Amino acid sequence: MILEGKVALVTGSTSGIGLAIAKAFAGEGAKLMINGFGDAAEIERECAALGAIHDGADMSDPQAIGRMMKRCADELGSVDVLVNNAGIQHVSPVEDFPPEKWNAILAINLSAVFHTTRHALPAMKQKGWGRIVNTASAHSLIASPNKSAYVAAKHGVAGFTKTVALEAARDGVTVNCISPGYVWTPLVENQIPDTMKARNMTREQVMNDVLLAAQPTKKFVTPEQVAALAVFLCRDDAASITGANISMDGGWTAA
Repeated sequence: MILEGKVALVTGSTSGIGLAIAKAFAGEGAKLMINGFGDAAEIERECAALGAIHDGADMSDPQAIGRMMKRCADELGSVDVLVNNAGIQHVSPVEDFPPEKWNAILAINLSAVFHTTRHALPAMKQKGWGRIVNTASAHSLIASPNKSAYVAAKHGVAGFTKTVALEAARDGVTVNCISPGYVWTPLVENQIPDTMKARNMTREQVMNDVLLAAQPTKKFVTPEQVAALAVFLCRDDAASITGANISMDGGWTAA
């Protein structure tokens, strides 16, 4: 098990991609802290299954992030593997985009990555080993209309990843981001009925002509595929991969 004895912290990991990554890390022997909101009983069950502890820090609050990082260090040890996965979305034309939504998306999708990294990196450098994996998006490379804040934040994550990778290049710490296309999660699945109604489409039409319109494979990325790549980036085999933005988008950004 490649993460035996390592401490892993995955933000936004009570569902979807983050939970899949947490499960994969637990399977590799990591001591694990998960983070996110959700049903308390369900989170407790997941923690029991994973042998993990949970911290419900609001990722838009730098002080809460600091407390979470300190708690992780106190209870499990300093973070060896940091996955910045927490994120939110809002869709609206820029002239109608609520400023509070813009601020929240930038805070959770981008600024939180800075805050967790600044807390985690010193101990990684001191130990001479660390892995930082940021969940970006195909929207870190290209844009879509009505997603100005999300696209800006994910482009920011890609740039931040490159910068920290250069700063840590001689310290045994790699810093990379994974950029999935549309991933099959409950969040995506739950959007389908409303879209069917609004556009008078069948379920198959919504999936192929709306959600997967940009993905040449016409297949959703799975959370488990993203998790498998995150695990690989933690291996010694991946020690020379740093500062990379790795696309996993069914060919979306190939055009």
